[in-house]
Amino acid sequence: TAQNLIAMFLAQARAKGDAPFLSARIDGEWRATSWAEAARQVAALSGGIRRMGLRTGDRILLLSENRPEWCIADLAIMAAGCVTVPVYTTNQVEDHAHILSDSGARAVIVSNAKLADKLIPAMLSAGQVEHVIPFEPCRNVQQASMVDCHRWENLIVPKNGDEAALEAAAATIQRGDMACIIYTSGTGGAPRGVMTSHGAILHNVHGAGEILLSDFPRTEDRFLSFLPLSHSYEHTGGQYLPIAMGAEIYYAESLEKLAANIEETQPTVMVVVPRLFEVLRMRISKAIEKQGGVPKRLLDEAIGLGERQAKGKTNLFDPVRALVIDRLLKPKIRAKFGGRIKAMVSGGAPLSPEIGQFFQSLGLMLLQGYGQTESGPVVSCNRPAAGVKMDTVGPPLADTEVKIADDGEILVRGELVMLGYWRNEGETARAVVDGWLHTGDVGHIDEAGRIVITDRKKDIIVNDKGDNIAPQRIEGRLTLQPEIAQAMVHGDKRPHIVALIVPDADWAKEWIAANDRPADLDLTHDKAFLSAIGAAIDRVNKQLSVIEKVRRFTLADEPFGIENHEMTPSLKVRRHKVNARYAERLAGLYRG
Repeated sequence: TAQNLIAMFLAQARAKGDAPFLSARIDGEWRATSWAEAARQVAALSGGIRRMGLRTGDRILLLSENRPEWCIADLAIMAAGCVTVPVYTTNQVEDHAHILSDSGARAVIVSNAKLADKLIPAMLSAGQVEHVIPFEPCRNVQQASMVDCHRWENLIVPKNGDEAALEAAAATIQRGDMACIIYTSGTGGAPRGVMTSHGAILHNVHGAGEILLSDFPRTEDRFLSFLPLSHSYEHTGGQYLPIAMGAEIYYAESLEKLAANIEETQPTVMVVVPRLFEVLRMRISKAIEKQGGVPKRLLDEAIGLGERQAKGKTNLFDPVRALVIDRLLKPKIRAKFGGRIKAMVSGGAPLSPEIGQFFQSLGLMLLQGYGQTESGPVVSCNRPAAGVKMDTVGPPLADTEVKIADDGEILVRGELVMLGYWRNEGETARAVVDGWLHTGDVGHIDEAGRIVITDRKKDIIVNDKGDNIAPQRIEGRLTLQPEIAQAMVHGDKRPHIVALIVPDADWAKEWIAANDRPADLDLTHDKAFLSAIGAAIDRVNKQLSVIEKVRRFTLADEPFGIENHEMTPSLKVRRHKVNARYAERLAGLYRG
């Protein structure tokens, strides 16, 4: 019900006072910034931004890893009447140059010298940046004579009138005003700036918060933030949702330290992407399989029981099995996730139902959501009260209209829909028609009102016979196999499906050792290795229809990654990039 994000934050800051709000690990220990201190810093920084001469509507680029200063900077930019332009830490110089030039940002906030290295050339190229605020001392920024460099530690000390100005901002910003421009990660071309209003994020926060507060026990909630805050999913779900709930936010140190951070911080809610679940599932399975004996038997029993429960086909002995699993297995798994976890919410890409069922079987509540940057970003989410069904993404959030177009495309209407694409009226007109956002996703609504996604409209493969094939369904099943880390299928206007496979690195090492092969073996030409990968694909083919079966495959030279531009920062495959790189190899699979 807040009028804007600043008003929502200030209401919670007044209520929570000196209670811990933002925590980060510094010098080996977790240190917290209180709600009251965060509010003081937001007031000071927003005042400093105004004193620089930045005006209402000016864009400020924000480049940083997840940390307390990110949240404070974001709130301060909005409180100053400006617009946040968050960008990924993995961006290259050309990415920064495009966003700086397209957004016309007059100021930049950057966390450290390492990230500034790729930003400074882009600033020189864009030419319009006047101010830079580094969180940490950055000599390379200070030497960039074309801009004014401001010290963060000076800007977060309040001056007379700053707190009154913050309160005034909270009273004047409207729900329809632009809060941020979030550039889509671009699976098929240059990123476009999505103009997101305060109301769109508040709409999302209300809908998601209503699920967490009504379907789960009330607790002192704690979120662990590790997905990039430059992504709309984490920006809304990992920052503004916990603010609305009065929850603490802990910032993970890194992906490598995530498992340890989860145990240490004991979060109650985590916002995650499917790729992380795939990795965690593999690690949990391998760890238990290595123990063998009772742990392995318990895992198998838990998965079998979960599958029967999902199908409603339990047997006479299942209550006894459930009791044993609840006492001997689930507490150990929950302890690995901190022991207090209420829900893990998956979004950003489709989640294989088998992955979701795996975690549900181990006693971890996994909710799959759906949306996109253009919708704030959340459109729907599974909820326990409505019955969690893993092959759906749940019913729409409160006050969200969803309908299916004649061609199967999912359309969305409500306050969550973007204001448009920044400086791109043509694309805006194509994406939003009569208030309905054309998502580009294909699906249907089941009998219980839950949305079922079948594929991306533009990703659907149409073979040479005119059959429509959803690649993500096939790829999801392929990557469930222990031999396969990543997969991309191909076959548009072709007689059958072929695949590009990235073998699982750990499995490959084990195979090399078990088969007495040299460590530097070229696996791409080893017949026995290729046969083992082929056996994994054959297992998947037994679950697929005739037109979906993978007839032939080849191995990729390296994993799809952000660094080689074959994945977006939110870990979605850039199909056009991968297809371009391996075009000849894929074409060869149809010859001979």
